[in-house]
Amino acid sequence: MATFDYVGRDASGGQVKGSLEGVDTSAVAKLLTNRQIIPISIVQSKNTTVTSGSLANMDVKELLGINTVSLDELIVFCRQMYALMRSGVPILRAINGLAESSNDKQLSKALTEIGTQLEGGRALSTALNQHTAIFPALFIAVIHVGENTGQLDAAFMKLASYFEREQETRKRIKTAMRYPTFVLIAISIAMVILNLKVIPVFANMFKRLGANLPWATQMLISSSQFFLHYWPHMLVVIITLFFGIKQYLATEQGKFRWDRRKLKLPVIGSIIERSMLSRFAHSFAIVLRAGVPMTSGLSLVADAVDNSFMKDKILKMRAGIESGESLLRTASNSGLFTSLVLQMMAVGEETGRIDELLEEVAEYYEREVDYELSTLTARIEPILISFVAVMVLILALGIFTPMWDMMSAYKGK
Repeated sequence: MATFDYVGRDASGGQVKGSLEGVDTSAVAKLLTNRQIIPISIVQSKNTTVTSGSLANMDVKELLGINTVSLDELIVFCRQMYALMRSGVPILRAINGLAESSNDKQLSKALTEIGTQLEGGRALSTALNQHTAIFPALFIAVIHVGENTGQLDAAFMKLASYFEREQETRKRIKTAMRYPTFVLIAISIAMVILNLKVIPVFANMFKRLGANLPWATQMLISSSQFFLHYWPHMLVVIITLFFGIKQYLATEQGKFRWDRRKLKLPVIGSIIERSMLSRFAHSFAIVLRAGVPMTSGLSLVADAVDNSFMKDKILKMRAGIESGESLLRTASNSGLFTSLVLQMMAVGEETGRIDELLEEVAEYYEREVDYELSTLTARIEPILISFVAVMVLILALGIFTPMWDMMSAYKGK
């Protein structure tokens, strides 16, 4: 994708400049509109060369285009800003101080640039909007509301709590997937070693002895021969498929189809879906509590969910609300929520406490995710054990059956 330089106006009428990656100017204009920026001019960037000096100041992850700012860094940043704001430290002084003390080069560089923009008279949210690769749209929106309401410290505290919950969920998912991932890797390594080192030895022995080979042995020998003769081709095919699939998933259509498909995956699909819905409820509660209008909040939450299929559903909810429908009706039409959650939303609308009820919805989904993760290993274990048992059975039949036949023939003589 190309890089485009843009000039626009934000919601307060201030001028905003920056750069965005996109397929064309229309795609960039759509991104700016979603961020509530009215584009004035969008021009493809001409300065795409990288000098040796700039390369020297970049680490490996930056050169590969990987965002090096982790959730840990964002949590620490939010908590530090909260403490500094509560202590009465000016924003500019706080930003410059954190830029010097930050251990993350990318975050430090961004904070230095933000400090420069603050010195030029820009608002913090406007300066943050120039670094959307680090600070997501939800982050910027909450900060913008905090500035306008004089509760910037509370805004940073809300964001710190949100990112901490997000980090905890990710850790639980990684912990639950560690055992099955390790088993699958071990099985893959064992299959490669068997096909390349073990089975050829038995195949040569059976060939010298002239034994009649059963179907299981023939299948193992054929598989081993295929590995031995075509492993370079297999490696090329695997690498090509990997990058081909990666490139396809980078497209809008490919990402949408994969995001829809992974919600229906056996065993883990329900966990992913509930985790996304928990993130939606937490994010929506935060923006509503911060004072963001419901329609604008849904746009921000759609980006925070990080799933294009759910994003499409949420944007349809926003369109329904804009056309005069209630949140309950649009949520029901989306097909994303259970009847219990819809009832809680209905109560929230009737009582005017939709943000509090959304927090309860998020906690409900978090409890569901916790339960699913606690039983994930128990549900995956039988599948893995069955797979390993089939492998051992085929290996035993393929190797030991000819040996038993030869021993029987020898004893018969």
